[in-house]
Amino acid sequence: MELWTGLLDILILLSVALLLGGIAGRFGQSPILGYLLAGTLLGPNALDLLPNHIAVSTIAELGVALLLFSIGLEFSWRRLRAVGRVGGFGGTLQVLGTLGATVGVLVLLGMGVRTALALGAVVALSSTAAVMRLLAARSELDAVHGRQAVGVLLLQDVAVVPLVLLVSTLGGDPDSVGIGATLFRKAVTALGLVVGFHLLLNRLLPVILRTDVSAKNRDMPVLLAMITVLGAAWVSHWLGFSPVLGAFIAGLLLGESPFATQIRADVAPLQVVFMTLFFSSIGMLSNPAVVVENWALLALAVGGVVFGKAAIAALSLRAAGSTLPQAIASGLVLAQLGEFSLVLADSALEGNLLDLSQFEFVVAALMLTLFVTPFMVSLAPSMALRVRRWRRGVGEEGADLDPDANLRDHLVIVGFGPAGQRVAELTMGDPNTPILVLEMNQSTAAHAESYGLPVHIGNAMREEVLEHARIREARAVAITLPDPLSARQVVRLVRALAPEAVIAVRSRYHIHRWQLVAAGAHIVVDEEDQVGVRIAAELKSFDRGALDPRAGGEGS
Repeated sequence: MELWTGLLDILILLSVALLLGGIAGRFGQSPILGYLLAGTLLGPNALDLLPNHIAVSTIAELGVALLLFSIGLEFSWRRLRAVGRVGGFGGTLQVLGTLGATVGVLVLLGMGVRTALALGAVVALSSTAAVMRLLAARSELDAVHGRQAVGVLLLQDVAVVPLVLLVSTLGGDPDSVGIGATLFRKAVTALGLVVGFHLLLNRLLPVILRTDVSAKNRDMPVLLAMITVLGAAWVSHWLGFSPVLGAFIAGLLLGESPFATQIRADVAPLQVVFMTLFFSSIGMLSNPAVVVENWALLALAVGGVVFGKAAIAALSLRAAGSTLPQAIASGLVLAQLGEFSLVLADSALEGNLLDLSQFEFVVAALMLTLFVTPFMVSLAPSMALRVRRWRRGVGEEGADLDPDANLRDHLVIVGFGPAGQRVAELTMGDPNTPILVLEMNQSTAAHAESYGLPVHIGNAMREEVLEHARIREARAVAITLPDPLSARQVVRLVRALAPEAVIAVRSRYHIHRWQLVAAGAHIVVDEEDQVGVRIAAELKSFDRGALDPRAGGEGS
């Protein structure tokens, strides 16, 4: 009976999360806000509509382990090595800088060093799940600030292991010598855990999966993935670490195996459920009374975390070689607490480094920073654009805020990949058609500038970015984005802002043509159709004699 009550509670929680997530999306916000609110409203500290909420929390904890296992699958060591200096060095500086700054501020306020260190570790980490989802939804994962943010998140995920060891050790022996011995012992144990997982997942598991039985049985990779994550979580718990840590390490190491791609695909459909349960469970842990009673202190703490963390991340990335506009944009994206912050706070609570009221305060702060995150992510590209203009001398008092104010009847090219470059090359000869390029990728934008073209760096799915491109005065807009969803959204927005402009858009597949036309495009260049036309033309003009050696032509 308790089992079915727990399942009913999960059904209620997911249903309300679906409803509130849909409402949040309807108003242009992230569904994550709806998930958080669902957990808060239904949790024991609000309406308390989930009588078996302990079972829900237990299942949600399993969901967190599965979620972080899937995150680990995405971030293999090979991908970590590809982060480069900006992400790697910048991420290291960000973690150490945030940790040090938090400890310094808290010690000055009279807090004990141990508790300050634990909270410093909590604040140092950002939300991989929330940031990746938001960047993907906005098609900004491949933007410069998106790649830099992902690089820092990778470093943070790797830093989780020593930070968990640090927090769990601080909650043990009060003697400094004892702390050192405990930390060394746990470090050795963690190293053994990593080596054991590595041998199992990258030596034994490939042998099993390469057998004829596994090749014929599509269920085996899925079952082995679930056994791996659950087994890793149990072993980690048995060794005295967080079960979530074991699941994450297992995912990270399994991401190196040749079967990682298939396992990712098999786990992906469940990731939405894991993520919903995770954010809803955070909402259930929250206590609205803490927010009401400590609203001033909480507002100060959240403001300090958001703006302080954004500043430290921006300075770290700038020191690592990033440009100032992109460093600021990446800093805004990373300005929140994350899923591992909750794991560290829970570990600190178990080690008596935090009392229950402090833990609830941390959960409230975590929730509020996640509430703010969608707005910070949406602000990042436009902020980078403003800083870039300011650095060029625009925006000074008495100066023209828009260098393109006199631009009229121009062509706006959205995306400067090979297709956009071809459009520019064939149009640049017309003196009556000025060209302006909109591009998110800074290196691609620099390539456009080498053509001598004016370039705006920004996401064309944002109204303010199109406004800066003088879209209302444009004669035509060429949208060359490969992603059909992004292209359709840009078409709709351009049609709303510039109803008189001619819109030409690229369609990679024939199936998307009608959607682009329905969105408002005047001209849709269907790549599949054009390929067929081109092949037919080439076949008609092809000299068959060139294939006959007896013809004595060039083909011989």
